Amino acid sequence: MGRIKTVLVKRTTRKLYGKYGDEFSQDYYKNKAIVRERTNITSPKIINTIAGYATRMAKKAKEDTLPDKN
Repeated sequence: MGRIKTVLVKRTTRKLYGKYGDEFSQDYYKNKAIVRERTNITSPKIINTIAGYATRMAKKAKEDTLPDKN
């Protein structure tokens, strides 16, 4: 079972992904750099959580765009 993300993390990630979705990728470290550049958040823990959630969203978006195997 995974951990539940806070409203702050979900809201911030959705806003960033909505605005800069084409910049996010499946690479956590690139996403972490994007979060640092695009926000004024100073807490490393929050930055890491947002970057991880953005990575998960990017992976899910890619899976949704892949054609079915059937």
